[in-house]
Amino acid sequence: MSTPTLLTGRDPRSEWALLLLSAASGAADAFVFICVGQVFAGVMTGNLVLLGASATGVGEHGVALRVITALVSYGFGVMCGAWMSERLRWPLPVMLLIEVALLAAAAVLWALDLITSDGERLELLALIAVAMGIQGRIRATPTNYFTGTLTSLVSRVTLRSRNQGDGWVAGRLIAVVAGAAVTALAVRFWLSAAATVAVAPAVGALLIESVPRRRSRGSTAPTTG
Repeated sequence: MSTPTLLTGRDPRSEWALLLLSAASGAADAFVFICVGQVFAGVMTGNLVLLGASATGVGEHGVALRVITALVSYGFGVMCGAWMSERLRWPLPVMLLIEVALLAAAAVLWALDLITSDGERLELLALIAVAMGIQGRIRATPTNYFTGTLTSLVSRVTLRSRNQGDGWVAGRLIAVVAGAAVTALAVRFWLSAAATVAVAPAVGALLIESVPRRRSRGSTAPTTG
């Protein structure tokens, strides 16, 4: 099974798509953490830490159930992403469309104030976590590998061995923070639209990846994203 696709220093359009997906993942995690209940939709390392803490009775009531829901749902999303990309060989735009559809469904449910019980919040969490699992499988974004991404970038800067694509790497990390910040502002000033923040950049990435790549001069096969 191949690893998630992460292009650096190649096609600028793919880099922009990754940047937008990074913003989407930051927004999704911020929304889930603030509005659903102190867990993450895409940062499974953080969820594992929360699960360990909750096992000792520390943390918000019910957090263990939410963490398990997020873990299982994210794992299911990864399975779907792996199956679509490796077995079915679906094009990237089709898989991104599924992610966008899941995020949009969650945004509509939230905007229409249809999430009123703890059980419905778990279902909303599952919906977003599946979307993040699909994204994490088909496109590696900083919330999936934040610590490793940051560690590698700082190490290269320290050793003065920076890569050509490090500007994009830093941009993706900033995009995660920006997505989370915009979501937090939406929660404060326009709560019903808070879940929509993750949808907008994901749609942008879908549009970018849907534009056909031009063949390089002299090449015999189209460049893939």
